[in-house]
Amino acid sequence: MTDIPLRPLRKHKNRAGYTQLNDTDIEAGPGSADSPDNQTTMPSPIAAVASSRKAGKKSRKDRYADDPEEEASLLGGEMYDEEEGYIEETPLREVQKSRSASILSKGKGSQKDKSRTVPFRPPDKIQSRFPPNIVRNQKYNAFTFFPIVFYEQFKFFFNLYFLLVALSQFIPALKIGFIVTYIAPLAFVLFVTMGKEAYDDYKRYLRDREANSQKYLVIGPPSSSESESSHHNTYLDTHANTRSVPSSSLRVGDLVRLEKNQRVPADMVLLHTSDASGTCFIRTDQLDGETDWKLRVAISECQKLDESDLVRLDAEIYGKSNCLIITFETNGILADAPIKDIHSFIGTFTLNSPPHQALSQSQSDVPLHPLPPSVAPLTAENMLWSNTVLAAGNAVGFIVYTGAETRAVMNTSHPETKVGLLDLEINKLAKILCAVTFALSLVLVALNGFRGSWYIYVFRFLILFSSIIPISLRVNLDMGKTVYAHQIMNDSEIPNTIVRTSTLPEELGRIEYLLSDKTEMEMKKLHMGTMSYGFDSMDEVAHQLAVAFGADQSHARQGTMPTGAQLATRGRRDMSSRVRDVVLSLALCHNVTPVTNDDGSVTYQASSPDEVAIVQWTQSIGLTLVFRDRTKIELQTPTGSRIVFAVLDIFPFTSESKRMGIVVQDVQTGEITFLQKGADVVMAKIVQRNDWLEEETANMAREGLRTLVMARKRLSGQSYSEFKQRHHDASVQLDGRNEAMAAVVSEYLEHDLELLGLTGVEDKLQDDVKSTLELLRNAGIKIWMLTGDKIETARCIAISTKLVTRNQYIHEVAMYSITQKNQSQHPD
Repeated sequence: MTDIPLRPLRKHKNRAGYTQLNDTDIEAGPGSADSPDNQTTMPSPIAAVASSRKAGKKSRKDRYADDPEEEASLLGGEMYDEEEGYIEETPLREVQKSRSASILSKGKGSQKDKSRTVPFRPPDKIQSRFPPNIVRNQKYNAFTFFPIVFYEQFKFFFNLYFLLVALSQFIPALKIGFIVTYIAPLAFVLFVTMGKEAYDDYKRYLRDREANSQKYLVIGPPSSSESESSHHNTYLDTHANTRSVPSSSLRVGDLVRLEKNQRVPADMVLLHTSDASGTCFIRTDQLDGETDWKLRVAISECQKLDESDLVRLDAEIYGKSNCLIITFETNGILADAPIKDIHSFIGTFTLNSPPHQALSQSQSDVPLHPLPPSVAPLTAENMLWSNTVLAAGNAVGFIVYTGAETRAVMNTSHPETKVGLLDLEINKLAKILCAVTFALSLVLVALNGFRGSWYIYVFRFLILFSSIIPISLRVNLDMGKTVYAHQIMNDSEIPNTIVRTSTLPEELGRIEYLLSDKTEMEMKKLHMGTMSYGFDSMDEVAHQLAVAFGADQSHARQGTMPTGAQLATRGRRDMSSRVRDVVLSLALCHNVTPVTNDDGSVTYQASSPDEVAIVQWTQSIGLTLVFRDRTKIELQTPTGSRIVFAVLDIFPFTSESKRMGIVVQDVQTGEITFLQKGADVVMAKIVQRNDWLEEETANMAREGLRTLVMARKRLSGQSYSEFKQRHHDASVQLDGRNEAMAAVVSEYLEHDLELLGLTGVEDKLQDDVKSTLELLRNAGIKIWMLTGDKIETARCIAISTKLVTRNQYIHEVAMYSITQKNQSQHPD
């Protein structure tokens, strides 16, 4: 496959202070004897980049050669002419013949795979292809305000009726009084309505302007003066320039530095964080309504670099209809096309030439052998979505989607005029009154004997009776709604409340259904087959845990065979070791991260309250989570010593898998262990055969406890290496990645697991929950509880929260799959 020409990129670099090279210089490379300046001048940085691109040509060819359509789309399409400065359609044959073509292309290719390539720090002509990063929630503009407002007003029969009555006064036969007496009330109603709509839209404009004008620090390359002064300095000595840019001016390809508590302006790939582990937390309450912090992870290869390294890398963006590639030098990020799902993201990051290699090549006359490319997968945990907030630390992100292509905008519907139920009822009553007046008019004309132009008298009677429908009713209601909305926003008991539409604040008093969820978990029970510990016996668990860690340390210090006294207490030690295995597994298999607040206190952050409850329980019995990042977990034992485990792999919980797994390695012993926890319905098929799991799970469910099954599997170094290679190969796939990764995990890890124990977590009710729900129910509000628990658990919680009375009959409507039905009818 023909290499992608570099002329426009070379021209772009010449503007930034790089040395212009001829085509022969690039083809020959810095170490070629054909170069006239080979012995006298130092190769320029662009030569090193060109050499690196040439060295990575084979790997790039191999990457696209498997898909002929993708290879064709990479080369063909709209081309940017550097001399003419315009974009034209270029056939694939011409691109292959001409080496002076651009790296910027938008592929014609096939209908299924249209591609485009955008250089890093692209010019304005290229950036204009992507949507501007503008937030706009306004409903109207200067041209659409009057037409839309009139349409929205006169589509209701109430206003249309009075409009027809006013227009009828221009007909001499129907004229009854002064025209102004019919026109003025209607005009006043429309004026008040338009004023209210204009005021609401102006408020939306102010909020949009505030979001668009928010300043962000964009990291750019050093200025030309700084580049000349640092020409003889090392690569890492050059500092990046930062400029303050409003959110509306951000473009695809910008490197943005985010501070703590700052809103993310666009969808970005997380490159670097202030935390050494490369992690940060974001708040997504404005995106999905969840208040828990979400963990995000920077690209490991970029986390190792400074900001100066990130901006000095040559980069280009290649994208197609179903993907987007951001390439740093010959490094690339392959990403999904814009979609709505905020929990899904598929991409890859390809590193073919590290920065130190490009520096070494630029300072050497002999081309260095390029390092083999490395490919790392990208998921949703590497993304910072727009409208989320950076909760802790600082971060640097690379913008990939702006404006209408961001997840936040794609999940936001166009603002429509909302109509309250009261307005619909008034419109219905107006129709009824109009029918009554029409019938009354017919009766009066009939009593007169339908003489003369009786139909004219019918309309005249309708006009006379029009005052039965009060035209001032809508005005009074609209003004009352405006005052009501103003009082809500200024209520001291609900501060920072924003009324985004003042057309239906009265709907708050007409709520019919209330959907609720459960929070505040508390560990209540631990079962390990032959042993079971309840809430009252947790002190015994703490004692057994202390004995287990103390005995292990004593045995390690002695290094001898057990004595007679030790043999006498072997049974007690076996019990302690089983408790230690379960508690240690619970303290390791989670996504909880301890966060130190400004006042020095430590709080646990996780996406699930269940995990926080379990980690707090392990802390209460003596095994405390001290430190956690993406690479290691540090625990403090009851004896005060600390044990460290390296985190090798994490398999997060999903609603489809209903389980979460982690592979850890004991730093002291080197033992590799796969730990997994999940729902009993899925874990029962993974763990070794047992005779107590199903029964105990049902018992805990009847007690109203949420069950969680813990299991483990010890791995050898060879088996884990094989799994790691297979899992990595599956993780970099673009088609069917999730299915391929799940298949590898199932093949190597998820079978014949050792069942460790079963935990029961109780939903802790907050204060005054029972009385509040009872008051709402007495007000006629229907309360629904949303839960993913078993039916028995949901029933117990409904009774404890007084959703239903103890004597009230509960109907169960359960859906079983065909497989579950067959298994129940034909058990093994």
